[in-house]
Amino acid sequence: MGKILKFCFFVIGFCLMALLPAYAGNNSDLSLITVTGDAQVRVVPDEVALTLGIETWNQDLSVAKSENDQKVQKIIAIVKKLKIDEKNIQTDYISIDPRYKEQWEHREFVGFFVRNTIAITLKDISKFEELLTSVLGAGANYVHGIEFRTTQLRKYRDQARALAIKAAQEKATALAKELGLTVGRAHTIQEGRLGWWSGYNSWWGSRLPLQISQNVVQNSNSPSQGGSSVVLGQIEINAEVTVSFELQ
Repeated sequence: MGKILKFCFFVIGFCLMALLPAYAGNNSDLSLITVTGDAQVRVVPDEVALTLGIETWNQDLSVAKSENDQKVQKIIAIVKKLKIDEKNIQTDYISIDPRYKEQWEHREFVGFFVRNTIAITLKDISKFEELLTSVLGAGANYVHGIEFRTTQLRKYRDQARALAIKAAQEKATALAKELGLTVGRAHTIQEGRLGWWSGYNSWWGSRLPLQISQNVVQNSNSPSQGGSSVVLGQIEINAEVTVSFELQ
């Protein structure tokens, strides 16, 4: 009986040893190729965000504040005259800064500097040049930002993402072909950057070092429209994906 049991254990052990390589092969890491695909979709902008600064100063605070208020009201009146909706006009920031001229023996008071920031979203881009010229003539002495955007960002972002995935697949196929291999199904996929970051830290109202824009980059390389000196160009919406494919 003992010899029979030993023989059975021997047979079972032999079978397990024979199956071990196959088991290990089925659970080892897959042969993968990992590539990054990126794409850009260019579209004509359909709105523009304009950020203006109004600065006045006087040794009399009430005078400096009154002059600033008058300029702000004049600019708002111009904006409304261009039939821009009130919800697209915002006074974002105001500050009052007493300033001194530093001297060796004493500080000489220069005056009070009053600053105000107005943010305007223009939906009719054909009015942009008229708006900019008018507000500068009305007393805006700083242009903190001009950002051309698209209101269909989601649509074009999806298009860019789809093109990025296609680019990744084509790249993987071309690389694998050079090694005499073929690409199988996707194993993992990871989304990278989507669009562009732009800073607003140049204007008085910024409280953060960077704030996100609408993920677009302006590319002014198209011809001017209608005799205007403003070239709208196109904006780029970017997408990036990293995909790992199985190799066969």
